Amino acid sequence: MIVGSLFSGIGGIDIAFAQAKHKIIWANEYDKDACKTYQYNIPDVNLIEEDIRKVDFSLLEDVDIITAGFPCQPFSVCGKQKGFDDDRGNLFFEIMRAVDSKKPKIIFLENVANLTEHDNGRTFNVIHNELSERGYYIRYLVADAVDYGFPQHRTRTYIVAFDKKATSDKFTFPEKCESEKTLFDIIDREADIPEEYYLQPGSRDYEKIKIAMTDRNQIYRFSDFGVQSGKDGISFTLKANMGTWYNRVPIIRDDYGIRRITPEECLALMGFPKEFSFPDDVPEKSKYTQAGNTVVVPVVKSIIKNIKCK
Repeated sequence: MIVGSLFSGIGGIDIAFAQAKHKIIWANEYDKDACKTYQYNIPDVNLIEEDIRKVDFSLLEDVDIITAGFPCQPFSVCGKQKGFDDDRGNLFFEIMRAVDSKKPKIIFLENVANLTEHDNGRTFNVIHNELSERGYYIRYLVADAVDYGFPQHRTRTYIVAFDKKATSDKFTFPEKCESEKTLFDIIDREADIPEEYYLQPGSRDYEKIKIAMTDRNQIYRFSDFGVQSGKDGISFTLKANMGTWYNRVPIIRDDYGIRRITPEECLALMGFPKEFSFPDDVPEKSKYTQAGNTVVVPVVKSIIKNIKCK
């Protein structure tokens, strides 16, 4: 089917749709660095680098599906949870403006786990009502990526809305399955990594993490509560604040020392294809932010594959 993408970021949802053999024809993203990364890797899509509130959807081609990983900060337990009282929360209604213009058969939305609980469920009720009033049948799932075969704890709310009840009735979310991989099946501890990523012996961070790093097969990071450790070879949630506070970048012990994982390894832990990369002119901090803001591609793909178009 033909797909239009909103709040596209670096294209994680779009890659999943493309892998499921759908075609993305246009996308919208406002962040300049994210747009650089998107265009560098997905050059054939018409990327509109613009504030969504200024996009005239009537000028864009009609699509079968609209996707949106809309801003999560207003609803996140990590943020101030202002919801629709935050201008970013109100951007949800821009998705509805696109829906009113394009009238897609399917809408695919992704947001934080807290979306269903925010403001005692009232936020989710608004979203549900906006969709149902337009004649859509709504299915949703709150899912942790590790429960769907990928070695990262990343819990998100996925909403799939259909314009026909028959199509909705055919759809089921994928069954849970254990991850057959650990994070070190994805991160190569023998890789030749630049010296800049290694913590230097004698530094305060090095000495703190060295004491806490009791298991070479886990991933670690500094948090507000000290040093946090992963468990069972599964990564904790990669966050966008990796780009704001450099010491929040996860840390591992490889064959050469103790180091921060690279932005490219963050993408790998999001299930991005190996050929996906950052352009050279994107700042390092922005790379980390972009990686923390995207989706776990294989989880999205597993959901999409269950959509029966006919």
